[in-house]
Amino acid sequence: MPFLDLPLADLESYVADTREPDDLDAFWRRTLADSRAAGGAVQVSPVETGLTAVTVDDVIFPGFAGDPVRAWLTRPAGATGALPVIVELVGYGGGRGMPHEHTLWATAGFAHLVMDTRGQGSAWGNGGATPDPHGSGPATPGYLTRGLESPEQHYYRRVVTDGVRAVDAVAQIEGLDASRVVVKGISQGGGLALGVAGLARGLCGVLADVPFLAAFERAVAITDERPYGELRQWLSVHRDGAAQALATLAYVDAANLGTRADAPALMSVALMDPVCPPSTVYTAYNRYAGPKEIDVYPYNGHEGGQQHRFPRQLAAVRRWVGPDQHAR
Repeated sequence: MPFLDLPLADLESYVADTREPDDLDAFWRRTLADSRAAGGAVQVSPVETGLTAVTVDDVIFPGFAGDPVRAWLTRPAGATGALPVIVELVGYGGGRGMPHEHTLWATAGFAHLVMDTRGQGSAWGNGGATPDPHGSGPATPGYLTRGLESPEQHYYRRVVTDGVRAVDAVAQIEGLDASRVVVKGISQGGGLALGVAGLARGLCGVLADVPFLAAFERAVAITDERPYGELRQWLSVHRDGAAQALATLAYVDAANLGTRADAPALMSVALMDPVCPPSTVYTAYNRYAGPKEIDVYPYNGHEGGQQHRFPRQLAAVRRWVGPDQHAR
């Protein structure tokens, strides 16, 4: 894949038009207040995995409108005291998978809460377990165009809310330190992490790799790769729907929500990425309001840094949560 976007020197200051709604803050205050008012208890059930260094719990917490959302929680075996927490949001089409897939952060001394993505989990990986009980108007295959008729109906209003409620759930689980929470994700998960960072207060940090869900109008102008290609396809059929569709997406745009964030962020971008083009990632990065760093992979596509990210991320997280991050 050749370079498909702007030169790096231009990307470093690039910000696309993201059409920030005047009522963005009021919309999300109302959305989160309504979902919190819907109530629901956090349920934590031990899972027998045969692992000896890590314990696993099956977690159910109330998400958007109180809907039950599943997650895996892994921790170092024998941990005492309150552990700092990595809340991970999953990439497009995937689910929380199987519990033994998520052991790395626990072996480094952290609790790791991996949120299932409602309605997803059947495109790659090892499945999900959280339905989305809400319908939508006409949509292309996939998730991005579900509910484009209004911000209240859009699919990602529900998923972003689930992410914030996952952070809320940390405070209700014994053995977790709600004052030391980092949100993490790749692609869809990276965009959701930035969105959650703009809406959840008190986070210690954000890890967002090759994030999706940013600068939608720019994305559909320069790539036909899915998931942004789903939006282009929808617009090609609903020829009079562009203004409303883009207005709806502005409410879940990570570049808009990130302007409300204050936690430090470590991001990454791949300059040959046709799925989440670099100019969309840099728009989110340049608009992000908290302290920030970005790592650049000049010759990679959407795979980005893959496991090369972990040492850098681990060092950043240990700085953010403080020296006493290990199981005691």
